[in-house]
Amino acid sequence: MAGRIITARHGRPDLSREVTITAKEYGAWWARYDQSGLAPDERPPEKLIAMAKSAETVLSSTLPRAIETARKATLGGRDVPADPMFVEAPLPPPPVPDFLKLRPGQWGVISRIMWILGYAPEGVENQSQTWDRVEKIAGRLEAHARDGDVLLCAHGYLNWMIDRRLRRNGWGRTERNGGNHYWSWRIYEPAGEKREVGVTAAAE
Repeated sequence: MAGRIITARHGRPDLSREVTITAKEYGAWWARYDQSGLAPDERPPEKLIAMAKSAETVLSSTLPRAIETARKATLGGRDVPADPMFVEAPLPPPPVPDFLKLRPGQWGVISRIMWILGYAPEGVENQSQTWDRVEKIAGRLEAHARDGDVLLCAHGYLNWMIDRRLRRNGWGRTERNGGNHYWSWRIYEPAGEKREVGVTAAAE
């Protein structure tokens, strides 16, 4: 029996979103976000810790917030390989004049929409290239799942893209916890297989 594939979003980074900034400043803010670890008080849900403990393989993106998420989920008790193939889909700051100031979350929505519509400056991975990367990610996760459960600690939009690819490849999503919020996760099993986890999710 093949193992499960579990994708988890990182915990809350140690960087405030309570600022209003221009699009250009959003580019600098996002760069700081990518270098931020988790907020000091962040703790993973007990169920995620249990899934990490039972997983044969645990992986993470190379961004600090994902690395620290994997470390906290595994209680620092195992080596977790980090790979740049698991980093978030790009969010290039949109070409908007400096008179408009918004919060980072609002810029993120605008940036994502424009990226989906084709905006990707030179040197930035475009949507088609990211889907190609996601196809490789799905293949790697499927390969690891042959040996048992695999947990990937990564990012919100990338995990959504992985969701689309795995389900297209015939994997059934058997659980979704927390939407796309911090510490959220999704569980996938081959079609026709359903197992009980046996651990109650902690309140978030």
